[in-house]
Amino acid sequence: MHRQRVRQLIEEYATRYPSEMDTVERFRDFVNQNARCFERDCWAGHVTGSAWVVDRAGTRVLLTHHRKLDRWLQLGGHSDGDPDSFEVARREAQEESGLRVSHVWESVFDLDVHLIPARKADPAHHHFDLRFAFRASDGEGFKVSDESHDLAWVPIVRIRDYTDEPSMLRMAEKWLRAHA
Repeated sequence: MHRQRVRQLIEEYATRYPSEMDTVERFRDFVNQNARCFERDCWAGHVTGSAWVVDRAGTRVLLTHHRKLDRWLQLGGHSDGDPDSFEVARREAQEESGLRVSHVWESVFDLDVHLIPARKADPAHHHFDLRFAFRASDGEGFKVSDESHDLAWVPIVRIRDYTDEPSMLRMAEKWLRAHA
């Protein structure tokens, strides 16, 4: 029962992005085979929630220079047992930036499966990441949390200046196409 909403979100995503069926099927299989998919210690992988946070004009995205991964990425984090991935993404965005955010739409903006390298006692594992689009709703002055080296508002058209990570470039493309 606790996996029903994530299953629904995956199916809606599959309808909107049929060209991404490999990722959809991998995500679907993982969720169906792992009852503990929202738990951080599920080493087959775990579901995470991320936030593509744009400014009021929708022309810049807030990126974090992630402390553990040492890369520029979107905000987000672990579900820690919470099956509401939208709420996980919203909460993580607010905790990691100090900003209040409002949703652009509640459907999944992007799905991604990526490998997280082993670190300390944690083995290498995959994050099955549901990504949602949000807008900064109370201004754009952020606070850098302990999880980041830095945060930056990055013009979406210049995201390649910060990262060449394929999923980040894919999200930028999706955003630019939807808001052209």
